[in-house]
This record gives sequence, structure tokens and C-alpha cells, in this order.
Amino acid sequence: MRAVGLVVEYNPFHNGHRYHLQQARQLTKADVVVAVMSGNFTQRGEPTVLDKWQRTQAALANGVDLVIELPLVSAVEPADRFASGALRLLNDLQVQDVVFGAEHPEWDFAHLVGLEQHFQSDQFHQFDQTYATQFNQQLQEQVGVSLVDPNDILAFSYTKAKLHHGYSLNLRPIARQGSNYHDQTISGHIASASAIRQGVREREWSQVTEAVPQPSLDQLRALEKLPSWEALYPLLRNELIQAPTSRLSQIYQMSEGLENRLKRVAGQNLTFAGFMKGAKTKRYTYAHLLRLFLYIVLQATRDQVAWSVQHPYHHVLGFTQRGQEYLHAVKKRLQYPLIVKVDQTLDEGRLDLDYRAGKLYQNFTPVEQDLKRAPLRMTVK
Repeated sequence: MRAVGLVVEYNPFHNGHRYHLQQARQLTKADVVVAVMSGNFTQRGEPTVLDKWQRTQAALANGVDLVIELPLVSAVEPADRFASGALRLLNDLQVQDVVFGAEHPEWDFAHLVGLEQHFQSDQFHQFDQTYATQFNQQLQEQVGVSLVDPNDILAFSYTKAKLHHGYSLNLRPIARQGSNYHDQTISGHIASASAIRQGVREREWSQVTEAVPQPSLDQLRALEKLPSWEALYPLLRNELIQAPTSRLSQIYQMSEGLENRLKRVAGQNLTFAGFMKGAKTKRYTYAHLLRLFLYIVLQATRDQVAWSVQHPYHHVLGFTQRGQEYLHAVKKRLQYPLIVKVDQTLDEGRLDLDYRAGKLYQNFTPVEQDLKRAPLRMTVK
């Protein structure tokens, strides 16, 4: 069976995602579509609008055959680590192709990766700017390319991960359709996930209906309120105020004495908006801070994250009959453990951080996210 791999968040699943997977199947002539999907928190560190089981259900209903959870230590990371973690799983699952959207699919991303390695030999010295900003400035000066669109950055990161690890995966970029990634308004059949979330927030159902398939629409209509960091801020604030700086300094992604600034700002602000305004500096992007906030609430240390990165696994969230057949065909050749049901051992600690993230997400839903949950099974008519 030929399998094509997709790396997704589906936050929420919309018509653009359905187009993507249809094109992936058509382009590669694949028998099976395998999606590696982020759990309950996005790459930016935000809680997803729907939980991972709801998004799995929508994915299976619209053409995905097998959904595997991308562990938190890869899912809530910058693009390079996000891409590397996802390709590692897809490579182990023995998919032949990986299809992804890009704003500029015609670019030679392998060449750009080579340029980055060349630039690094010169080193970057502007400490008031992020590495990504300085690298992009170099690209603009040398080849006239602006690597700023999110999907182009991911395309670059997939290519970098493939070359670094020597994967035999065929990377297939396709042109992204419809609205821009960050568009906040719905206009037409294919809209950005950001615009759809905004539409749900404002209860603009006539517009949302246009942009999402029925399973997603039903799920979104049932939401009373979108999950947000505003709702989680009391937990974050309490942790920052109560925890000693010595413990906070050990949190993954904490650096340069940032724990002292965050502790002080948390003590001064009762609202998340006020806290974020006080915490933000030119040195750190919003996404970096949101990811850090999640690791703070989860009390995830550098050592724990490092251990988790070295112990990958396949947590199966759902499959169709075709996806189950594919999993049965490859499972004996998998290098990483295959987990179909989470028990009290959390697979010898491998799922510890994802389990904690699931419990944190249960501030938004009464539904158990991990313990004793079996994969969703869907019969495709």
C-alpha cells in the first residue's frame, strides 16, 4: 500500500485542508493518507479550538485514513523542531511522500538550506534581533528571497530535516489556496484557520458555514467559548508567583534570567493582556513566549523535554478500515512504540507531558483526553 503523509494542526479542519488532502492523494496516487497531527496545543503554544479527538473525527470524515498524534515536545516548538519531529514519525511509518502547502512551491528549498549553512559560518551578532530575522535579511541580500510566510518556513524546515537525517521521503510542496495564513476575515469557500476562529468567536455562522465541512461546523457550533490563554492565565500566574526562581530557571525554553521578569510582571497584572504587554520584548516573539508559558504551567524542565525528545512514539488517535490495514502491515517494522490505548504507566513515562497537557486542556472540556481512550474508528461509505 502506498501512503502519503500530511503534517497538520486542523485548528479547525476546514475546506482548505480538505483540498490539501484530496490533492495529496491525487498527486501521489496513494492508497492511504496518514496525518501526523498536533495534540491539544498548537505550534504557537495556544490551546486548540477543538480537542484532538474532535479534530481526528473531522479528519477521518473528510478523507484521512490514519491520525497519529505529534507529541507535545515536537508540536509546541519552532518550525525546525516541529518539522523534524513530524518527519521522524512519518519516516518511521514508512510513508513514501509528504505533501504540504507553500506560498512559493516553485522555490528550491534545498538550495536555501545550503545557503543557511553557509551563512552560519559568518555567525549572527545582532543580539536585539531573532535568528530568523537575521537569516531572512541575509537571504534578501544574497538571493532576493523573503522567507517570512509560515508555510514557506515550514517547507524550508521539512527540507532541512530531510537532508539532515537522510530520509528517503519525497517532499511535495503544492501551492496554498485561498486566503493568506493570517487573514482575519472569511471571503469565499477557502479561508484561513485564523479567520474561521475569528468567525466562531463572533458567532458569524453564515460565513463560517461557507468555509468548513459539516462535521467541523457541528463541532464549532457546540462551543460555548473558545479555549484561550485568558482562561489559563490564573494557573500561569499562580505558578509564576508561587514557584521559586530556582525552579523556574529549570523550565524548558527559560533563558537569560527571564524567570525574574515574568515573576515580577505576573505579580503586577491580574489580566493576561496586561501580563503579556509587560512580558513582551524585542528579543522574544509572541509565539516563543506562549510556548514558554505552556511549559511553565506543565512544569516541564529541560531535562524532561530532552528525555522525551529521545523517546518518540506513535499514539494512534483514529483510523478508517484502510488506515487500520496499513497500520497492521507496517507495525512490525516500526522503530518506535505503537500506542493504541494509554494506561496508568503512560508507556513508561513517554506520554507524561502529553498526559499533563491533556489534563490542562480539560479546563475547557469534561472529556478525558488520554487515559483509556481507544482510537476512533470510522467506516467510510
